[in-house]
Amino acid sequence: MNDNIPNMDYDADEVIENFKAKFKWPANDDVEVIVRPPKLGVKIVLSLLITIIGGGVIYYLNIPALNPKSTDAYTFIISLIVIFFAALYLLIGARTKVERREYFKKKSVIPVIMVAVLVVVMAVGYLAGCTLFRARSYSELMPVSDSSFSEDFADIKYDEVPRLDAATSKVLADQQLGSLSEYKSQYVVSSTSTQINYKGKPVRVAYLEYADVFKWFNNTKNGLPAYMLIDVVSQKVNVVNCVERFGEGIKYSPTELFNEKLLRHLRFQYPTAIMDTPNFEIDDNAHPYWITPVLDRTIGLFGGTDIKGVIITDALNGESNYYSIDTVRNNKKLNWIDVVYSDNILIQQYNYYGKLSHGFWNSIIFQNDVNIASDGNGFIAMDDDVWVYTGVTSSESDSSNFGFILCNQRTKETRYYKNGGAMEASAQESAEDAVQNYGYRAIFPILLDIEGQPTYFMSLYGDSGTVKGYALVNLEDKTVVGTGLLDTEKSDAKALNAAVENYINALKDKGVVDEDANADEYKVDEGGSQKPSADAKPTAPADSKEEAKSVTGAITDIKTSVNDGNTVYYIQVDGKYYYIKVTDCMDVLLLKKGDKVSVTYSKADDSKFIPATNVEKA
Repeated sequence: MNDNIPNMDYDADEVIENFKAKFKWPANDDVEVIVRPPKLGVKIVLSLLITIIGGGVIYYLNIPALNPKSTDAYTFIISLIVIFFAALYLLIGARTKVERREYFKKKSVIPVIMVAVLVVVMAVGYLAGCTLFRARSYSELMPVSDSSFSEDFADIKYDEVPRLDAATSKVLADQQLGSLSEYKSQYVVSSTSTQINYKGKPVRVAYLEYADVFKWFNNTKNGLPAYMLIDVVSQKVNVVNCVERFGEGIKYSPTELFNEKLLRHLRFQYPTAIMDTPNFEIDDNAHPYWITPVLDRTIGLFGGTDIKGVIITDALNGESNYYSIDTVRNNKKLNWIDVVYSDNILIQQYNYYGKLSHGFWNSIIFQNDVNIASDGNGFIAMDDDVWVYTGVTSSESDSSNFGFILCNQRTKETRYYKNGGAMEASAQESAEDAVQNYGYRAIFPILLDIEGQPTYFMSLYGDSGTVKGYALVNLEDKTVVGTGLLDTEKSDAKALNAAVENYINALKDKGVVDEDANADEYKVDEGGSQKPSADAKPTAPADSKEEAKSVTGAITDIKTSVNDGNTVYYIQVDGKYYYIKVTDCMDVLLLKKGDKVSVTYSKADDSKFIPATNVEKA
């Protein structure tokens, strides 16, 4: 072949690809040109406006405390940074234009550094307050002093012991609210209540909540009209009508929305306060208030939670005042306040004391003298204050307690008692075993001094949530049990007396007390503390000798009330009301207005209310 003839041995596709490669536009990652977006100043201002609006919405909904000791503050700041740069990213067109995306990447170094600094501050603050390094500081949060059981409990009267817990109190409050037509379907009783001392008596107070958002729209203008006052000894429930008594309803509460929502209302007044859950309380004039503890982090940045003061808020008009914790403890005008320290904070601080007094590693490895509060707690009224009671056991969750503590919810004073024995859960099981044929359950017990013996006292309740009897269980020997039931004794006072008599007899049988121990010293005077409510007359005595009478007619009206933990039906026949407890005649639950019934009674008088012994359809 002639050398002047070119070599035609090549691939045309290869030539074309080589040609295209010379003119190929570089990939996005290869672009290094950074273009400043046009009208950048305007877009920054718009991003700031979006951040202000978005941050305002977040602040209004989450109401974080603007306090360096609150993790919510750091979360809020980080969210503002994210909102600002997300808005700027979209406004400058970085999502669609590569050169502007590169500009945003260069400028995003600053917010990344800001977020990193905040995270580092939080991490350092957490480590500075970690129990690993600050065990001694945690163990000193709560001062604990030894005390004498026989001396401190000598003045606690048997007939003044609370017989209801939070759950059984709510059942009675629900029943009472349901019997009031003016409140029916509009409100419900709050699931939380506060045990306080009111005029020397232990009671629980519970606020109302709107049944749903539509009921809120219908009633929020006038606020919540009333609150529930439950006497945990007599088991009487009163509905305190704030509108009638004080001229206005409760305008600020956790159940409100928008600016009347309690924590939001307080946040606008105290933007830096770290607030605990508010407690609903009343003063000696039954005026409702919200007591909101203000928290402090005393160890590191986030550790060692304690109370430094309280905000007292008038539930009717929302006026608030802040008082330091020392003022609350020492100012006699504020003695009506009972709950400043929640049971959760008190038990947490005691656990720090019991676990960390000898150092962090001792609590993990050696565990010398390590102890913790047992599961559950109760409340005792003593020295005109409310005290949290709980047992003390080992960290290995033994089956017994080696002592118990009382913690004052107003002052944080804590007393330790070296009285060991059965754990509260074991005592509850013993009480329930004694009445297992009834299937009753026991509330969390509290301790009493019966014949010098530390004794668990607890109420027994049935499926309806109402009290059905009482039980006493010896602390040192849980097989020593005494019970008294309303089903057999027919009255609350007699059930209490039966429980203490059976208990002391059991102590005698075991040789724990002398034969001359007298149960009469502890029995309840039926004409004393167990007074009938103002709304109802007492039921007819079981041993009445009067001849039984009856009346037959149509029911023209039916009303109900809760007395001594029992639902009472008032049935109007021929212009008079005949009343009977549900526990004495279950058939009344099936009656309705217009039914023809035969009412049996044993006492006739001129009063409008007559006790009945039986009601049945005619």
